[in-house]
Amino acid sequence: MHEDDRALRRERRLLTLLGFVCLALVAGALYLQFFRGEDPCPLCIIQRYFFVLIAVFAFLGAGFNGWRGVALLEALVALSALGGLATAARHVYIQANPGFSCGFDALQPVVDSLPPARWLPQVFKVAGLCETAYPPIFGLSLPQWSLVAFAIIFALVALSLRSRRKTRAAAL
Repeated sequence: MHEDDRALRRERRLLTLLGFVCLALVAGALYLQFFRGEDPCPLCIIQRYFFVLIAVFAFLGAGFNGWRGVALLEALVALSALGGLATAARHVYIQANPGFSCGFDALQPVVDSLPPARWLPQVFKVAGLCETAYPPIFGLSLPQWSLVAFAIIFALVALSLRSRRKTRAAAL
């Protein structure tokens, strides 16, 4: 049982780190918005929501003292990462095909009507177009970096869930 407790503590630390990384990614996006003038489009805002969801689920999971709660919240992290992955992939596609719009007119009212957009309009209000390509960071666009981040998050959490399931099956 001692090894199980150690593994649970390690998993909780990993979730805490994951939560802080996601908040740091949102902070980086806010830096680009406020200090570099890179206005967020509807897909950018949706990706921010997914990073915040992942952080919330990760912090909640880190607060659990049992494997069931941790596993449940890791599953929610994985689902949020999949949603972010799909959104970022769509954004990358739109930027690779500039004549194809993100549906700014259709998505903007939906994204801007969500409660966080009213609570924190500077953070969650749409101000740009999905087609706008800003200068790359280390050779990748911001949507590409988001795609990479969501893929890594999903892979890490999925591997963790899978390895934990195998460990539990072997213990039975």
